[in-house]
Amino acid sequence: MVTRAIAKLLIKAGVNFAVLGPNECCTGDSARRLGDEFLFQELAETNHATLKQHSARKILTQCPHCLNSLTHDYPQFGDSFEVTHHTEFLQQLIDDGKLTAPAENGSVTYHDPCYLARVNGVHQAPRDLLGKGVSEMENRREKTFCCGAGGGRMWMEEEANQRVSVLRAKEAVATGAETVAVGCPFCLTMMTDGVKSCGSGAEVEDVAENLAKRLGL
Repeated sequence: MVTRAIAKLLIKAGVNFAVLGPNECCTGDSARRLGDEFLFQELAETNHATLKQHSARKILTQCPHCLNSLTHDYPQFGDSFEVTHHTEFLQQLIDDGKLTAPAENGSVTYHDPCYLARVNGVHQAPRDLLGKGVSEMENRREKTFCCGAGGGRMWMEEEANQRVSVLRAKEAVATGAETVAVGCPFCLTMMTDGVKSCGSGAEVEDVAENLAKRLGL
């Protein structure tokens, strides 16, 4: 699991961290994008109270949608967090010498999550973590192609022959890479389904899982 992989990497780097466990709930990003403002505010107020109780100021998230919501939506509730995506944080640990990543990584391609690359401008850190030999898809970085889950579409049904996840997966499979790396839990689900629908045997995993595996964790 992605969370376990991140925890193992943080422990190896000697990072002092804590998790909210059962007290953690969705940030409400999808609800707001779908227009359910009442649900969003209900979730946001719950999170606001929980984070205030624990005096949280720095937040590490593996979800670009949470990153976006906590950074841009939550200030309206008086919150001001230092929010970092896990790929950026892990890369900083490597830059600081607290982690060492193998330079080579076999056959891998990387799918840029929309809310990470296009909306929040984070696209280099994941590639640095993956090391040398990343096979790039045609649509990448700020011009990435959606996995099909963004904007609340994760909860909508699509025509079987028009699924965005399959269209994006075809781009990934076309690179010939044996591994498709992602940096978002929504993308992980959608790309896994898409790759399977393409009949490919490529493995889909989060960048953190890939790094932890290469470090033997």
